[in-house]
Amino acid sequence: MKKMLSLILGLTFALSLTACNTMEGVGQDMEAAGDAIEGEAAENKNY
Repeated sequence: MKKMLSLILGLTFALSLTACNTMEGVGQDMEAAGDAIEGEAAENKNY
């Protein structure tokens, strides 16, 4: 029973770390896309 609990806790911890890194990467990708859109908008201003 203790081995099963330890295995479940270990897997949960490992998955939570992976998810954290994934969300950080998504945030960086979204920031880069926003910067690109902002740059294009600045270049195409007509006033």
